[in-house]
Amino acid sequence: MFKDEYRTSSEADIWSKYCGFLNLSIPEFMEIQSNLLMEEIDLMAETAIGKKFMADSAPTNVEEFRASIPLTVYEDYAPFLNEQKTDTLSEEPVCWAHTSGRSGSFKWIPYTKRAYEVLGDSEVTALLLAAARRKGEVRAKPGDRGVYNTPPSPYFSGIALSAAIERMGIRLIPPLEISEKMEFEERIEEGFRMAMLTGIEFLGSMTSVLVRVGESFAERSGAISFSMSMLRPNVLWRIARAVIRSRMEKRAILPRDLWPVKAILCSGTDTAIYRDQIMHYWGELPYELYACTEGGLIAFQNWNKKAMTFIPYGVFLEFIPEEEWQRNKEDPDYQPNTVLLDEVEAGKCYEIVFTSFYGMPFLRYRVGDLVRIVSLRDDSVNVNLPQMLFESRADDIIDLAGFARLDERTIWKAIVGTGLEFVDWTALKEYEGGKPYLHLYLELKNSYDSEKARSLFGASLAALDSDYADVGKMLEIDPLRLTLLPGGSFQKFLQEKKEAGFDLAHLKPPHMNASEDVLESLLNQDSREGSDSGR
Repeated sequence: MFKDEYRTSSEADIWSKYCGFLNLSIPEFMEIQSNLLMEEIDLMAETAIGKKFMADSAPTNVEEFRASIPLTVYEDYAPFLNEQKTDTLSEEPVCWAHTSGRSGSFKWIPYTKRAYEVLGDSEVTALLLAAARRKGEVRAKPGDRGVYNTPPSPYFSGIALSAAIERMGIRLIPPLEISEKMEFEERIEEGFRMAMLTGIEFLGSMTSVLVRVGESFAERSGAISFSMSMLRPNVLWRIARAVIRSRMEKRAILPRDLWPVKAILCSGTDTAIYRDQIMHYWGELPYELYACTEGGLIAFQNWNKKAMTFIPYGVFLEFIPEEEWQRNKEDPDYQPNTVLLDEVEAGKCYEIVFTSFYGMPFLRYRVGDLVRIVSLRDDSVNVNLPQMLFESRADDIIDLAGFARLDERTIWKAIVGTGLEFVDWTALKEYEGGKPYLHLYLELKNSYDSEKARSLFGASLAALDSDYADVGKMLEIDPLRLTLLPGGSFQKFLQEKKEAGFDLAHLKPPHMNASEDVLESLLNQDSREGSDSGR
Protein backbone atom coordinates (compact mmCIF):
# COMPACT_ATOMS: atom_id res chain seq x y z
CA MET A 1 0.00 0.00 0.00
CA PHE A 2 1.16 3.53 -0.78
CA LYS A 3 0.37 4.45 2.84
CA ASP A 4 3.14 2.12 4.01
CA GLU A 5 5.52 2.99 1.16
CA TYR A 6 5.27 6.69 2.01
CA ARG A 7 6.63 5.99 5.50
CA THR A 8 9.38 3.55 4.52
CA SER A 9 10.52 4.53 1.01
CA SER A 10 12.43 7.50 -0.39
CA GLU A 11 10.83 10.01 -2.74
CA ALA A 12 13.04 8.65 -5.53
CA ASP A 13 11.79 5.09 -4.98
CA ILE A 14 8.14 6.18 -4.85
CA TRP A 15 8.51 8.22 -8.04
CA SER A 16 10.31 5.38 -9.80
CA LYS A 17 7.58 2.87 -8.92
CA TYR A 18 4.57 4.94 -9.91
CA CYS A 19 5.95 7.38 -12.50
CA GLY A 20 8.94 5.47 -13.83
CA PHE A 21 7.14 4.65 -17.09
CA LEU A 22 8.01 8.19 -18.18
CA ASN A 23 11.66 7.09 -18.42
CA LEU A 24 10.94 4.25 -20.85
CA SER A 25 12.11 4.15 -24.44
CA ILE A 26 9.71 2.99 -27.15
CA PRO A 27 11.37 -0.49 -27.41
CA GLU A 28 11.08 -0.92 -23.63
CA PHE A 29 7.45 0.19 -23.73
CA MET A 30 6.64 -2.26 -26.54
CA GLU A 31 8.33 -5.14 -24.73
CA ILE A 32 6.16 -4.61 -21.64
CA GLN A 33 3.08 -4.45 -23.87
CA SER A 34 4.00 -7.69 -25.64
CA ASN A 35 4.66 -9.60 -22.41
CA LEU A 36 1.41 -8.52 -20.82
CA LEU A 37 -0.51 -9.35 -24.00
CA MET A 38 0.83 -12.91 -23.97
CA GLU A 39 -0.25 -13.26 -20.34
CA GLU A 40 -3.72 -12.00 -21.28
CA ILE A 41 -4.01 -14.51 -24.11
CA ASP A 42 -3.16 -17.33 -21.69
CA LEU A 43 -5.79 -16.07 -19.22
CA MET A 44 -8.52 -15.73 -21.84
CA ALA A 45 -7.81 -18.77 -24.02
CA GLU A 46 -10.03 -21.16 -22.04
CA THR A 47 -12.86 -18.74 -21.31
CA ALA A 48 -16.10 -18.61 -23.29
CA ILE A 49 -15.20 -15.14 -24.53
CA GLY A 50 -11.69 -16.19 -25.52
CA LYS A 51 -12.94 -19.25 -27.41
CA LYS A 52 -15.41 -17.11 -29.33
CA PHE A 53 -12.58 -15.08 -30.88
CA MET A 54 -9.58 -17.42 -30.75
CA ALA A 55 -11.34 -20.46 -32.22
CA ASP A 56 -9.19 -23.60 -31.95
CA SER A 57 -5.76 -22.17 -31.13
CA ALA A 58 -4.48 -19.21 -29.17
CA PRO A 59 -2.08 -16.77 -30.89
CA THR A 60 1.57 -17.19 -29.92
CA ASN A 61 2.86 -13.68 -30.66
CA VAL A 62 1.69 -10.11 -31.26
CA GLU A 63 1.65 -10.43 -35.07
CA GLU A 64 -0.42 -13.61 -34.98
CA PHE A 65 -2.80 -12.04 -32.46
CA ARG A 66 -3.44 -8.98 -34.66
CA ALA A 67 -3.84 -11.11 -37.78
CA SER A 68 -6.25 -13.68 -36.32
CA ILE A 69 -8.46 -11.75 -33.89
CA PRO A 70 -11.04 -9.41 -35.45
CA LEU A 71 -11.75 -5.93 -34.15
CA THR A 72 -14.59 -6.07 -31.62
CA VAL A 73 -17.25 -3.82 -30.11
CA TYR A 74 -19.32 -4.14 -26.94
CA GLU A 75 -22.17 -5.93 -28.74
CA ASP A 76 -19.80 -8.86 -29.21
CA TYR A 77 -19.53 -9.20 -25.42
CA ALA A 78 -23.07 -8.23 -24.42
CA PRO A 79 -24.37 -11.84 -24.16
CA PHE A 80 -21.57 -12.59 -21.67
CA LEU A 81 -21.53 -9.34 -19.68
CA ASN A 82 -25.01 -7.78 -19.63
CA GLU A 83 -26.29 -10.30 -17.10
CA GLN A 84 -22.99 -10.20 -15.18
CA LYS A 85 -22.34 -13.90 -15.65
CA THR A 86 -19.05 -14.85 -14.02
CA ASP A 87 -18.70 -18.35 -15.49
CA THR A 88 -17.69 -16.86 -18.85
CA LEU A 89 -14.77 -14.88 -17.35
CA SER A 90 -11.19 -15.73 -16.47
CA GLU A 91 -11.95 -15.30 -12.76
CA GLU A 92 -14.56 -13.97 -10.35
CA PRO A 93 -14.51 -10.15 -10.55
CA VAL A 94 -14.16 -8.02 -7.41
CA CYS A 95 -16.66 -5.50 -8.79
CA TRP A 96 -18.68 -4.53 -11.84
CA ALA A 97 -18.60 -1.04 -13.33
CA HIS A 98 -20.97 0.40 -15.89
CA THR A 99 -20.77 3.13 -18.49
CA SER A 100 -23.05 6.15 -18.75
CA GLY A 101 -25.26 4.26 -21.18
CA ARG A 102 -25.28 6.85 -23.95
CA SER A 103 -26.59 4.25 -26.37
CA GLY A 104 -29.69 3.70 -24.25
CA SER A 105 -28.46 0.92 -21.99
CA PHE A 106 -25.54 0.38 -19.64
CA LYS A 107 -22.43 -1.51 -20.64
CA TRP A 108 -21.31 -3.68 -17.73
CA ILE A 109 -17.60 -4.30 -17.23
CA PRO A 110 -16.08 -6.77 -14.71
CA TYR A 111 -12.91 -5.79 -12.84
CA THR A 112 -10.66 -8.65 -11.76
CA LYS A 113 -8.66 -8.44 -8.54
CA ARG A 114 -5.42 -7.66 -10.35
CA ALA A 115 -7.08 -5.11 -12.64
CA TYR A 116 -8.58 -3.36 -9.60
CA GLU A 117 -5.18 -3.28 -7.90
CA VAL A 118 -3.55 -1.79 -11.01
CA LEU A 119 -6.36 0.77 -11.13
CA GLY A 120 -5.47 1.77 -7.57
CA ASP A 121 -1.79 2.08 -8.48
CA SER A 122 -2.73 4.18 -11.50
CA GLU A 123 -4.76 6.49 -9.28
CA VAL A 124 -1.65 7.00 -7.15
CA THR A 125 0.28 7.81 -10.34
CA ALA A 126 -2.32 10.39 -11.31
CA LEU A 127 -2.26 12.10 -7.92
CA LEU A 128 1.55 12.16 -7.81
CA LEU A 129 1.86 13.66 -11.29
CA ALA A 130 -1.00 16.11 -10.75
CA ALA A 131 0.59 17.51 -7.59
CA ALA A 132 4.23 17.48 -8.75
CA ARG A 133 5.84 20.73 -9.89
CA ARG A 134 8.99 19.04 -11.11
CA LYS A 135 10.24 15.54 -11.89
CA GLY A 136 10.61 13.37 -8.81
CA GLU A 137 8.70 15.63 -6.44
CA VAL A 138 6.28 13.73 -4.16
CA ARG A 139 3.72 16.20 -2.78
CA ALA A 140 0.72 13.87 -2.62
CA LYS A 141 0.63 11.91 0.62
CA PRO A 142 -1.66 9.60 2.63
CA GLY A 143 -4.31 11.48 4.53
CA ASP A 144 -4.66 14.24 1.97
CA ARG A 145 -8.25 15.46 1.77
CA GLY A 146 -10.21 15.71 -1.43
CA VAL A 147 -13.55 16.99 -2.67
CA TYR A 148 -14.82 14.94 -5.60
CA ASN A 149 -18.04 15.61 -7.52
CA THR A 150 -17.85 12.90 -10.15
CA PRO A 151 -20.49 10.15 -10.62
CA PRO A 152 -20.52 7.48 -7.86
CA SER A 153 -20.08 3.71 -8.06
CA PRO A 154 -20.92 1.65 -10.10
CA TYR A 155 -19.81 4.32 -12.57
CA PHE A 156 -16.13 3.94 -13.34
CA SER A 157 -15.31 7.23 -11.58
CA GLY A 158 -16.76 5.86 -8.34
CA ILE A 159 -14.91 2.56 -8.67
CA ALA A 160 -11.64 4.40 -9.37
CA LEU A 161 -12.21 6.66 -6.37
CA SER A 162 -12.72 3.65 -4.10
CA ALA A 163 -9.47 2.15 -5.43
CA ALA A 164 -7.65 5.42 -4.71
CA ILE A 165 -8.97 5.56 -1.16
CA GLU A 166 -7.91 1.98 -0.47
CA ARG A 167 -4.52 2.31 -2.13
CA MET A 168 -3.46 5.78 -1.07
CA GLY A 169 -5.53 6.56 2.00
CA ILE A 170 -6.94 9.88 0.82
CA ARG A 171 -9.79 11.27 2.90
CA LEU A 172 -12.89 12.13 0.93
CA ILE A 173 -15.08 15.09 1.87
CA PRO A 174 -17.88 14.14 2.47
CA PRO A 175 -16.87 10.52 3.21
CA LEU A 176 -17.65 8.14 0.35
CA GLU A 177 -20.27 6.15 2.28
CA ILE A 178 -22.20 9.41 2.82
CA SER A 179 -21.61 11.18 -0.50
CA GLU A 180 -22.79 8.23 -2.60
CA LYS A 181 -26.24 8.58 -1.01
CA MET A 182 -26.52 12.28 -1.85
CA GLU A 183 -27.96 13.99 -4.89
CA PHE A 184 -25.30 15.46 -7.16
CA GLU A 185 -25.95 19.13 -6.26
CA GLU A 186 -26.18 18.29 -2.55
CA ARG A 187 -22.82 16.51 -2.71
CA ILE A 188 -21.12 19.56 -4.26
CA GLU A 189 -22.62 21.96 -1.72
CA GLU A 190 -21.83 19.75 1.28
CA GLY A 191 -18.28 19.10 0.06
CA PHE A 192 -17.35 22.76 -0.07
CA ARG A 193 -19.20 23.50 3.17
CA MET A 194 -17.17 20.86 5.00
CA ALA A 195 -14.00 22.06 3.26
CA MET A 196 -14.40 25.42 5.02
CA LEU A 197 -13.72 23.52 8.23
CA THR A 198 -11.18 20.94 7.12
CA GLY A 199 -9.38 22.41 4.10
CA ILE A 200 -8.62 20.32 1.01
CA GLU A 201 -5.54 19.25 -0.93
CA PHE A 202 -7.18 17.74 -4.03
CA LEU A 203 -10.17 18.51 -6.20
CA GLY A 204 -11.68 15.96 -8.54
CA SER A 205 -14.42 17.39 -10.68
CA MET A 206 -16.14 17.89 -13.97
CA THR A 207 -14.55 21.08 -15.27
CA SER A 208 -17.87 22.84 -15.81
CA VAL A 209 -18.71 22.49 -12.10
CA LEU A 210 -15.51 24.22 -10.98
CA VAL A 211 -16.02 27.00 -13.50
CA ARG A 212 -19.57 27.49 -12.24
CA VAL A 213 -18.41 27.66 -8.60
CA GLY A 214 -15.70 30.16 -9.55
CA GLU A 215 -18.17 32.29 -11.49
CA SER A 216 -20.57 32.33 -8.54
CA PHE A 217 -17.81 33.81 -6.36
CA ALA A 218 -17.10 36.48 -8.97
CA GLU A 219 -20.79 37.32 -9.45
CA ARG A 220 -21.31 38.00 -5.75
CA SER A 221 -17.93 39.77 -5.49
CA GLY A 222 -16.57 37.11 -3.21
CA ALA A 223 -19.18 37.69 -0.48
CA ILE A 224 -19.40 34.75 1.94
CA SER A 225 -22.65 33.70 3.57
CA PHE A 226 -22.15 33.05 7.28
CA SER A 227 -23.84 30.45 9.42
CA MET A 228 -23.45 29.41 13.06
CA SER A 229 -21.45 26.33 11.99
CA MET A 230 -18.79 28.65 10.55
CA LEU A 231 -18.12 30.39 13.87
CA ARG A 232 -15.10 28.24 14.60
CA PRO A 233 -11.48 29.40 14.92
CA ASN A 234 -10.13 27.45 11.93
CA VAL A 235 -13.00 28.60 9.68
CA LEU A 236 -12.61 32.23 10.74
CA TRP A 237 -8.86 31.99 10.17
CA ARG A 238 -9.47 30.59 6.67
CA ILE A 239 -11.83 33.45 5.86
CA ALA A 240 -9.48 36.08 7.30
CA ARG A 241 -6.60 34.72 5.23
CA ALA A 242 -8.76 34.81 2.10
CA VAL A 243 -9.80 38.40 2.77
CA ILE A 244 -6.19 39.49 3.24
CA ARG A 245 -5.05 37.77 0.05
CA SER A 246 -7.85 39.24 -2.04
CA ARG A 247 -7.37 42.76 -0.70
CA MET A 248 -3.64 42.63 -1.33
CA GLU A 249 -4.43 41.86 -4.99
CA LYS A 250 -7.36 44.31 -5.04
CA ARG A 251 -10.01 41.82 -6.18
CA ALA A 252 -12.92 39.77 -4.90
CA ILE A 253 -12.38 36.62 -2.87
CA LEU A 254 -11.94 33.59 -5.11
CA PRO A 255 -12.00 29.86 -4.28
CA ARG A 256 -8.19 29.76 -4.44
CA ASP A 257 -8.06 32.12 -1.44
CA LEU A 258 -10.12 29.77 0.72
CA TRP A 259 -8.71 26.46 -0.49
CA PRO A 260 -5.08 26.44 -1.66
CA VAL A 261 -4.97 22.99 -3.27
CA LYS A 262 -2.13 20.77 -4.44
CA ALA A 263 -3.87 19.61 -7.60
CA ILE A 264 -7.11 19.68 -9.54
CA LEU A 265 -8.05 16.58 -11.54
CA CYS A 266 -10.65 17.49 -14.15
CA SER A 267 -12.81 15.55 -16.58
CA GLY A 268 -14.67 16.76 -19.62
CA THR A 269 -14.00 17.84 -23.19
CA ASP A 270 -14.10 21.44 -21.98
CA THR A 271 -11.05 21.15 -19.71
CA ALA A 272 -8.59 22.58 -22.23
CA ILE A 273 -11.06 25.34 -23.10
CA TYR A 274 -11.43 26.52 -19.49
CA ARG A 275 -7.82 25.85 -18.49
CA ASP A 276 -7.02 29.53 -17.83
CA GLN A 277 -10.29 30.14 -15.97
CA ILE A 278 -9.63 27.19 -13.65
CA MET A 279 -6.18 28.65 -12.94
CA HIS A 280 -7.72 32.07 -12.23
CA TYR A 281 -10.43 30.81 -9.89
CA TRP A 282 -8.65 27.92 -8.20
CA GLY A 283 -4.93 28.74 -8.42
CA GLU A 284 -3.82 25.54 -10.18
CA LEU A 285 -3.91 24.35 -13.77
CA PRO A 286 -6.31 21.43 -14.28
CA TYR A 287 -4.74 17.99 -14.64
CA GLU A 288 -6.13 15.63 -17.29
CA LEU A 289 -5.88 11.92 -17.87
CA TYR A 290 -7.43 9.56 -20.39
CA ALA A 291 -9.58 6.75 -19.08
CA CYS A 292 -12.64 4.71 -19.98
CA THR A 293 -14.77 2.21 -18.11
CA GLU A 294 -13.74 -0.72 -20.30
CA GLY A 295 -10.00 -0.03 -20.13
CA GLY A 296 -9.33 1.84 -16.88
CA LEU A 297 -6.66 4.53 -16.79
CA ILE A 298 -4.74 4.57 -20.06
CA ALA A 299 -2.75 7.83 -20.37
CA PHE A 300 -1.60 10.64 -18.07
CA GLN A 301 -0.45 14.20 -18.44
CA ASN A 302 3.13 14.74 -17.40
CA TRP A 303 3.85 17.03 -14.47
CA ASN A 304 4.00 19.96 -16.92
CA LYS A 305 0.24 19.47 -17.55
CA LYS A 306 0.48 19.52 -21.33
CA ALA A 307 -0.04 16.43 -23.51
CA MET A 308 -0.57 12.88 -22.20
CA THR A 309 1.68 9.82 -22.17
CA PHE A 310 0.33 6.28 -22.46
CA ILE A 311 1.18 3.79 -19.71
CA PRO A 312 2.46 0.38 -20.88
CA TYR A 313 0.66 -1.69 -18.25
CA GLY A 314 -2.92 -0.41 -18.70
CA VAL A 315 -4.04 -2.06 -21.94
CA PHE A 316 -2.42 -3.32 -25.16
CA LEU A 317 -2.65 -0.42 -27.59
CA GLU A 318 -3.44 -0.35 -31.29
CA PHE A 319 -4.48 2.61 -33.42
CA ILE A 320 -6.70 2.89 -36.50
CA PRO A 321 -5.37 5.69 -38.75
CA GLU A 322 -7.90 8.36 -39.65
CA GLU A 323 -8.10 7.38 -43.31
CA GLU A 324 -8.78 3.75 -42.32
CA TRP A 325 -11.41 4.84 -39.82
CA GLN A 326 -13.08 7.03 -42.44
CA ARG A 327 -13.09 4.19 -44.99
CA ASN A 328 -14.68 1.87 -42.44
CA LYS A 329 -17.31 4.51 -41.68
CA GLU A 330 -18.24 4.65 -45.37
CA ASP A 331 -18.08 0.85 -45.74
CA PRO A 332 -18.98 -0.95 -42.47
CA ASP A 333 -17.86 -4.29 -43.95
CA TYR A 334 -14.31 -3.00 -44.40
CA GLN A 335 -11.90 -4.21 -41.70
CA PRO A 336 -9.57 -1.27 -40.96
CA ASN A 337 -5.85 -1.79 -40.46
CA THR A 338 -4.14 -0.77 -37.23
CA VAL A 339 -0.69 0.42 -36.20
CA LEU A 340 1.13 0.07 -32.90
CA LEU A 341 2.49 2.87 -30.71
CA ASP A 342 5.95 2.61 -32.29
CA GLU A 343 4.33 3.26 -35.70
CA VAL A 344 2.16 6.32 -34.99
CA GLU A 345 2.98 9.63 -36.69
CA ALA A 346 3.03 13.08 -35.13
CA GLY A 347 0.12 15.31 -36.08
CA LYS A 348 -2.19 12.45 -37.07
CA CYS A 349 -5.52 11.39 -35.61
CA TYR A 350 -6.28 7.77 -34.66
CA GLU A 351 -9.11 5.71 -33.26
CA ILE A 352 -7.98 3.77 -30.19
CA VAL A 353 -8.22 -0.03 -30.15
CA PHE A 354 -7.18 -1.90 -27.02
CA THR A 355 -6.89 -5.35 -25.53
CA SER A 356 -7.38 -5.82 -21.79
CA PHE A 357 -4.75 -7.09 -19.38
CA TYR A 358 -5.14 -9.02 -16.10
CA GLY A 359 -8.00 -11.24 -17.24
CA MET A 360 -10.32 -8.40 -18.21
CA PRO A 361 -12.47 -9.50 -21.17
CA PHE A 362 -11.84 -7.18 -24.12
CA LEU A 363 -9.85 -8.24 -27.19
CA ARG A 364 -8.98 -5.70 -29.91
CA TYR A 365 -11.81 -3.57 -28.62
CA ARG A 366 -13.05 -0.38 -30.32
CA VAL A 367 -14.08 1.96 -27.52
CA GLY A 368 -15.00 4.69 -30.02
CA ASP A 369 -12.49 7.38 -29.02
CA LEU A 370 -10.31 9.47 -31.32
CA VAL A 371 -6.93 10.77 -30.15
CA ARG A 372 -4.32 12.95 -31.80
CA ILE A 373 -0.60 12.25 -31.55
CA VAL A 374 0.83 15.75 -31.13
CA SER A 375 4.50 14.71 -30.99
CA LEU A 376 6.67 11.61 -30.70
CA ARG A 377 8.32 12.85 -27.49
CA ASP A 378 8.12 15.69 -24.97
CA ASP A 379 11.39 17.57 -25.17
CA SER A 380 10.44 19.95 -22.35
CA VAL A 381 10.48 17.14 -19.76
CA ASN A 382 12.65 14.62 -21.65
CA VAL A 383 9.99 11.95 -22.13
CA ASN A 384 10.77 9.72 -25.11
CA LEU A 385 7.26 8.39 -25.73
CA PRO A 386 4.54 9.68 -28.10
CA GLN A 387 2.39 12.47 -26.69
CA MET A 388 -1.37 12.47 -27.26
CA LEU A 389 -4.49 14.56 -26.74
CA PHE A 390 -8.05 13.30 -26.65
CA GLU A 391 -9.78 14.50 -29.82
CA SER A 392 -13.42 13.38 -29.62
CA ARG A 393 -15.79 10.49 -29.63
CA ALA A 394 -15.87 8.87 -33.07
CA ASP A 395 -19.67 9.17 -33.11
CA ASP A 396 -19.56 12.84 -32.03
CA ILE A 397 -18.23 14.08 -35.36
CA ILE A 398 -20.47 16.33 -37.44
CA ASP A 399 -19.49 15.83 -41.08
CA LEU A 400 -20.59 18.57 -43.47
CA ALA A 401 -20.63 16.98 -46.92
CA GLY A 402 -17.13 15.58 -46.45
CA PHE A 403 -15.57 19.06 -46.44
CA ALA A 404 -15.54 19.80 -42.72
CA ARG A 405 -15.53 17.44 -39.74
CA LEU A 406 -16.45 19.24 -36.53
CA ASP A 407 -15.98 17.79 -33.06
CA GLU A 408 -17.29 18.84 -29.65
CA ARG A 409 -14.17 20.67 -28.56
CA THR A 410 -14.00 22.80 -31.72
CA ILE A 411 -17.65 23.86 -31.44
CA TRP A 412 -17.25 24.55 -27.71
CA LYS A 413 -14.16 26.69 -28.32
CA ALA A 414 -16.00 28.60 -31.03
CA ILE A 415 -18.88 29.37 -28.63
CA VAL A 416 -16.45 30.57 -25.96
CA GLY A 417 -14.68 32.60 -28.66
CA THR A 418 -17.81 34.68 -29.27
CA GLY A 419 -17.44 36.26 -25.84
CA LEU A 420 -21.12 35.60 -25.14
CA GLU A 421 -22.00 34.24 -21.70
CA PHE A 422 -23.94 31.01 -22.13
CA VAL A 423 -25.58 28.31 -20.04
CA ASP A 424 -25.28 25.27 -22.31
CA TRP A 425 -25.68 24.09 -25.89
CA THR A 426 -26.27 21.17 -28.21
CA ALA A 427 -25.44 20.84 -31.90
CA LEU A 428 -26.28 18.44 -34.71
CA LYS A 429 -26.30 18.07 -38.45
CA GLU A 430 -29.60 18.77 -40.17
CA TYR A 431 -30.65 18.98 -43.80
CA GLU A 432 -32.46 21.65 -45.74
CA GLY A 433 -33.19 21.25 -49.44
CA GLY A 434 -31.03 18.13 -49.46
CA LYS A 435 -27.98 20.06 -48.24
CA PRO A 436 -26.34 19.62 -44.82
CA TYR A 437 -25.83 22.34 -42.25
CA LEU A 438 -24.74 22.70 -38.65
CA HIS A 439 -27.56 23.62 -36.27
CA LEU A 440 -26.53 25.04 -32.90
CA TYR A 441 -29.10 25.25 -30.09
CA LEU A 442 -27.75 27.73 -27.55
CA GLU A 443 -29.01 29.12 -24.25
CA LEU A 444 -27.45 32.47 -23.32
CA LYS A 445 -27.34 33.99 -19.84
CA ASN A 446 -28.56 37.33 -21.16
CA SER A 447 -30.85 38.36 -24.02
CA TYR A 448 -29.12 38.89 -27.35
CA ASP A 449 -30.03 39.27 -31.00
CA SER A 450 -30.06 35.81 -32.59
CA GLU A 451 -28.68 36.95 -35.94
CA LYS A 452 -25.78 38.74 -34.25
CA ALA A 453 -25.11 35.63 -32.16
CA ARG A 454 -25.10 33.49 -35.30
CA SER A 455 -22.69 35.88 -37.00
CA LEU A 456 -20.32 35.88 -34.01
CA PHE A 457 -20.37 32.10 -33.74
CA GLY A 458 -19.90 31.59 -37.49
CA ALA A 459 -16.89 33.90 -37.54
CA SER A 460 -15.39 32.25 -34.46
CA LEU A 461 -15.85 28.75 -35.90
CA ALA A 462 -14.40 29.75 -39.27
CA ALA A 463 -11.33 31.17 -37.53
CA LEU A 464 -10.80 27.87 -35.72
CA ASP A 465 -11.52 25.50 -38.62
CA SER A 466 -10.47 26.49 -42.13
CA ASP A 467 -12.36 23.55 -43.65
CA TYR A 468 -15.61 24.86 -42.16
CA ALA A 469 -14.78 28.31 -43.53
CA ASP A 470 -14.57 26.81 -47.03
CA VAL A 471 -17.82 24.81 -46.87
CA GLY A 472 -20.07 27.71 -47.77
CA LYS A 473 -17.93 28.66 -50.77
CA MET A 474 -17.61 25.11 -52.06
CA LEU A 475 -21.29 24.18 -51.71
CA GLU A 476 -22.66 27.68 -52.23
CA ILE A 477 -24.68 27.44 -49.04
CA ASP A 478 -24.78 29.03 -45.61
CA PRO A 479 -23.84 26.00 -43.47
CA LEU A 480 -24.99 27.40 -40.12
CA ARG A 481 -28.32 27.63 -38.31
CA LEU A 482 -28.65 28.89 -34.73
CA THR A 483 -31.59 28.68 -32.35
CA LEU A 484 -31.45 30.71 -29.14
CA LEU A 485 -33.27 28.92 -26.34
CA PRO A 486 -35.12 30.84 -23.60
CA GLY A 487 -33.53 31.15 -20.19
CA GLY A 488 -34.00 28.06 -18.07
CA SER A 489 -34.41 25.62 -20.97
CA PHE A 490 -31.58 23.30 -19.94
CA GLN A 491 -32.49 23.53 -16.24
CA LYS A 492 -36.10 22.60 -17.02
CA PHE A 493 -34.89 19.68 -19.13
CA LEU A 494 -32.70 18.51 -16.23
CA GLN A 495 -35.51 18.83 -13.72
CA GLU A 496 -37.94 16.98 -15.99
CA LYS A 497 -35.53 14.07 -16.38
CA LYS A 498 -34.73 14.00 -12.67
CA GLU A 499 -38.42 13.85 -11.75
CA ALA A 500 -38.89 11.05 -14.29
CA GLY A 501 -36.20 9.04 -12.48
CA PHE A 502 -33.53 9.24 -15.17
CA ASP A 503 -29.99 8.21 -14.30
CA LEU A 504 -27.39 10.91 -13.55
CA ALA A 505 -25.72 10.45 -16.96
CA HIS A 506 -28.96 11.30 -18.80
CA LEU A 507 -29.97 14.46 -16.98
CA LYS A 508 -28.41 16.72 -19.61
CA PRO A 509 -28.69 16.60 -23.41
CA PRO A 510 -25.48 15.50 -25.16
CA HIS A 511 -23.59 18.32 -26.82
CA MET A 512 -23.25 16.46 -30.10
CA ASN A 513 -25.82 14.68 -32.25
CA ALA A 514 -28.65 14.47 -29.72
CA SER A 515 -31.44 12.06 -30.61
CA GLU A 516 -34.75 13.37 -31.95
CA ASP A 517 -36.46 12.49 -28.67
CA VAL A 518 -33.90 14.41 -26.60
CA LEU A 519 -34.04 17.43 -28.91
CA GLU A 520 -37.83 17.43 -28.92
CA SER A 521 -37.89 17.29 -25.14
CA LEU A 522 -35.45 20.21 -24.91
CA LEU A 523 -37.37 22.31 -27.41
CA ASN A 524 -40.80 21.65 -25.90
CA GLN A 525 -40.23 22.84 -22.35
CA ASP A 526 -43.11 24.77 -20.83
CA SER A 527 -43.30 28.43 -21.86
CA ARG A 528 -40.60 27.99 -24.48
CA GLU A 529 -40.48 30.53 -27.27
CA GLY A 530 -37.10 30.25 -28.95
CA SER A 531 -35.77 32.31 -31.81
CA ASP A 532 -34.10 30.99 -34.92
CA SER A 533 -31.43 32.60 -37.06
CA GLY A 534 -30.19 31.61 -40.47
CA ARG A 535 -33.23 29.74 -41.71
